[in-house]
Amino acid sequence: MSHNDVAHVRTRMVTSADGVRISAQERGDPSHPTLIAVHGYPDDHSVWDGVAAELAERHHLVTYDVRGAGGSEAPASREAYRLDRLEADLAAVVDAVAPTGEVHLLAHDWGAIQTWHAVTGELLRGRIASFTSISGPCLDHAGHWFRSRLRRPSARGLRELVTQAVCSGYIAFFQIPGLPELAWRAGVVPRVLRALERLDRTSGGRTGSPSVADGIHGLELYRANMPERLRRPSERRANVPVQLVVPTGDPYVSAPLQTDIGRWVTDLRVRRVPGGHWLPRTRPDVVARCAAEFVDHVEDSIRA
Repeated sequence: MSHNDVAHVRTRMVTSADGVRISAQERGDPSHPTLIAVHGYPDDHSVWDGVAAELAERHHLVTYDVRGAGGSEAPASREAYRLDRLEADLAAVVDAVAPTGEVHLLAHDWGAIQTWHAVTGELLRGRIASFTSISGPCLDHAGHWFRSRLRRPSARGLRELVTQAVCSGYIAFFQIPGLPELAWRAGVVPRVLRALERLDRTSGGRTGSPSVADGIHGLELYRANMPERLRRPSERRANVPVQLVVPTGDPYVSAPLQTDIGRWVTDLRVRRVPGGHWLPRTRPDVVARCAAEFVDHVEDSIRA
């Protein structure tokens, strides 16, 4: 396959189980291992452009806009943003781009949160070969993490709890009716996000320009899922190989919240890398290398 073929992006619309149309993009040769990358909030699929440029030559690289973002439809109801609907979107994309066999998953932020739900669920059982997660824990695992530190308090545990509570303060703000929408429309949220990205010394000045509409639609992700999952977490286990890529300078998701999940994952690898929250955009070469090495390792194990 020529360089032009690798760089060429093929776009298709995929219909999810509830009728929402999802915009998916494909690069590379479909005969190569399929790697599906899921973006977070308030991004769209373009956050993966740098990573895709590194990976598409040796992988069938697929990205898509999650519901409410980019070229995908934005449903009106809050219920439409629940994790089971997002899981169904991923399943629809998997069926469309790789009708048979297993796929590898790579996800960031809210993309990782929703992908954790799929990896620990039943809808895609037998279709997932591996999962690389960046800065997005399973909400049920997070609920148990918070409870464990309150149930058996220790100096270290309470310190971790307070640190994460400070990091997560914006989540409470997002629950307030109307005010976050106003902050988005007034340009306050985009300015804060850009300022935080500029503090990341590894970013090379690369910052995002989130869409106001996507930012407002995506608030429903927090409102539809966070309160219930954190208050009443269920036990969700992953039976596929999982790699955590943990940025050491993430101001939103602390390392202990991401990594203290050994009880839920049978095959876990953790890679700590310098960088801030938006690692796929600021250090795409690092993300691509971590993902490719993990895919190669799992593919070798499958062939052995």
